[in-house]
Amino acid sequence: MPADTLYIDDTITIAGWEMTESFVLASGPGGQNVNKVATAVELRIDIMNSPSLPERVKQNARRVFGRKLSKDGVAIVFSDRFRSQDRNREDARERLKELILQANQPPPPPRRKTKPTKGSIERRLKAKAGRGEIKRGRGKVDDD
Repeated sequence: MPADTLYIDDTITIAGWEMTESFVLASGPGGQNVNKVATAVELRIDIMNSPSLPERVKQNARRVFGRKLSKDGVAIVFSDRFRSQDRNREDARERLKELILQANQPPPPPRRKTKPTKGSIERRLKAKAGRGEIKRGRGKVDDD
């Protein structure tokens, strides 16, 4: 069964056929439910070859996805926070959405070089002189 279409924002929409969901046994709390029902979700999407994603997302994917991205460029989002399969599925899709939005952020504006102010230069030099005076005071005492 293909996954439902995932709407990231106004410009990015991932078709259901691009994502693969598999359900596996979860660990952790849940009693006998954990041993019997496959509630954990493993959501996979080929980020690098996806026609739905812009180039900016593909370029930033390694940095943003980190260990969730395989060498082949397939992102794997795993969710087993909840006891319900549906809630884990929604959680995995929401986490994938957040990662893609983060990868789609524009780069920060370039840093503009500025000169230090006269006041900050004076304070720095005064602090240096003060530290030097303290260190000179630690030296040997002359008997005059």
